[in-house]
Amino acid sequence: MERSHPHRFTKTNRLLDAASFARVFDKASRSRDKWFTVLCRRNDLHVARLGLAISKKHCKLAVDRNRIKRIIRESFRGRQACLEGLDIVVMNKISAGEAANEALFTSLDTHWRNCEKAKAGGK
Repeated sequence: MERSHPHRFTKTNRLLDAASFARVFDKASRSRDKWFTVLCRRNDLHVARLGLAISKKHCKLAVDRNRIKRIIRESFRGRQACLEGLDIVVMNKISAGEAANEALFTSLDTHWRNCEKAKAGGK
């Protein structure tokens, strides 16, 4: 028997094609800190969608890139109800590979709040 997961990260929660990413890059609200740059833009859906642009140039080891992606997805899952109606792209900076998990979660919480403010502001 499969358990119900209210905060699953399903295909509908992902930006899947280049056009979706380009739409966010075109006119986005931007939030930056030491570890991430987060772009967000309203969508016409009633769901939050996440795109990851985790650069090999900024994070050489695959294990570090995968850890960063897992942390971003986990953080997003917990806040996706608040981010409803937004398309979001998260990009890593060089320092993210060496950062502690707690620091990355704290950073992402701040970015999600900034995205909520941008959504409320009409961007």
